[in-house]
Amino acid sequence: MIFVLNKTNTVANSFLAEMRDVNVQQDKQRFRRNQEKLGEILAYEISKTFKFNPEEIQTPLGTCTLQLPVESPVLGTILRAGLPFHQGFLNYFDQSESAFITAYRKVRRTGDFVIRIDHIATPNLDGKTLILCDTMLATGQSLVDVCKELMATYKIASLHIAAVIASTEGIQHVRANLPKAKIWVCAVDEEMTSKSYIVPGLGDAGDLAYGEKA
Repeated sequence: MIFVLNKTNTVANSFLAEMRDVNVQQDKQRFRRNQEKLGEILAYEISKTFKFNPEEIQTPLGTCTLQLPVESPVLGTILRAGLPFHQGFLNYFDQSESAFITAYRKVRRTGDFVIRIDHIATPNLDGKTLILCDTMLATGQSLVDVCKELMATYKIASLHIAAVIASTEGIQHVRANLPKAKIWVCAVDEEMTSKSYIVPGLGDAGDLAYGEKA
C-alpha cells in the first residue's frame, strides 16, 4: 500500500511548502523542524495500522480503559539527511530503538552510480516492525539496498518505508523490489534530473539541513 499525505487538505502542506520554498530554506533550523513535524505526522498515521490491546489505567479518581499499542517499532534512518525526519518519528514512538545506516552514491566513470553501504548500527530486528525513513526517495536504490541488507540478516516482521518527497520512479522501484513494504510519503513528484534529483523536489536535503559538503 501507498499513503500520500498531501492528497488530502491538511496543515502538513504548510510544513511541506516551507521545505520546498527557496527563500524559507535559508533558515536551516526551520528546515530541520519542518522535517521533524512531518515525521511526527507520518508516525501518527502509521500508528493507526499497529495492533492495540485494552489496558486498564489507574487515575487519582478511578480507572479507565485505553487501547494501547502492543509493541514499539524500530526506527531506522540513512545518514545524514534523514536525521530530523527520524527525530519526528522518535518524538511519537518515544520508546523505540533506532537503527542508523551510512549509505551513499558512488559515481562511476561511466556516469552512473552504485550504492555503497559503509556502516550499519542496529538492534536485533528479528520479529520486529521496522520503519525506515529518509527525506528523499529519488531512485529508491539506497532504500532498497539497505532493506535487502537488513533482511539478509534479520527476519523483519513488517516493513514501512517513509519519505518526505518521493519520485514516481522511486516508488515503482521500491514496489518492484520490496512488494510487502508499506510506503508512506508526504508528496510524490513526477520527474528527476539526469543526476537523479527530484523535480520540483526541494534540492539537497542534507545540505539544506546541515550545510554544504566540502
